[in-house]
Amino acid sequence: MQKGKPSQFAAPDLSRVNVVLVNTSHPGNIGATARALKNMGIANLRLVDPRDYPSDVAIWRAVSAVDVLERAQVFTTLMEAVADCSMVIGASARSRRMPWPMLSPRQCARHVLEETQRAAAENSGQIALVFGREDTGLTNDELQQCHYHVQIPANDDYSSLNLAAAVMVISYEVRIAMLEHAGDTRLGAEAPMYDAATEDEYWDVPKADGHQMELFYRHLEQALVAMDFHDPENPRLLMPRMRRLFGRIRPDSMEINILRGVLTYVEEHVRRANENTAPERESVPGSPNKDANAGDEPRKDTK
Repeated sequence: MQKGKPSQFAAPDLSRVNVVLVNTSHPGNIGATARALKNMGIANLRLVDPRDYPSDVAIWRAVSAVDVLERAQVFTTLMEAVADCSMVIGASARSRRMPWPMLSPRQCARHVLEETQRAAAENSGQIALVFGREDTGLTNDELQQCHYHVQIPANDDYSSLNLAAAVMVISYEVRIAMLEHAGDTRLGAEAPMYDAATEDEYWDVPKADGHQMELFYRHLEQALVAMDFHDPENPRLLMPRMRRLFGRIRPDSMEINILRGVLTYVEEHVRRANENTAPERESVPGSPNKDANAGDEPRKDTK
């Protein structure tokens, strides 16, 4: 994927957020998780009793996130892994016999944001997002070490997520919450479907200026007249509506050049068609008719 221009907002501080994987069975899932974390800007990975690690498979799956693996800490138990954490949130795919405070991914992200702010102000505390085994998840004992549980509202017909996919969902929500808090209004629930005002951050060609647009409108009207589509003696609202259309689109300079090239091409074809269409002549009494023997056969286009 092509890298975009840097955002105008500072990168969120996720230095206190730690993702903890418990007893992961396949090293490829560890590597894929490292990649997901780096995508979302989370640098801290903690591993609890991984079954096969270190592993070349994990490195292969991490792609360009090997640095996350290199910094990963390995612990024997979950208790050791979260000992310095002031908030622990465990992923749970199903309801438990004993009710526990349950969060959606978005609610989880808000709790992480608030705890991050508190920990930064007091300069103490870490946050742990805990994910269990690929097949059975976290045990009841492990879930009881968490302050909250988080459940991804997946399809009831098939709610089992790949480990790295689950990590990505929660990490994405955390990142979005951080960016919204930093003032990036494009990401909120009330943000417009598309905000053209932000295009200048990443657009590759400048918008067409007023002079370019006026030349285009003249050219457009000229071409429409040549095609007999527009009657300047009875213009109605055609050109004002065309101005409104292109004003709403706000094309860039390259797009205007392309459109004018199309208009030039159309004008040339209209000119050729007009040249090849001879005007009909009135018959003169007594003069021979060159089409007298043509019968009913249609004449071929000699263009």
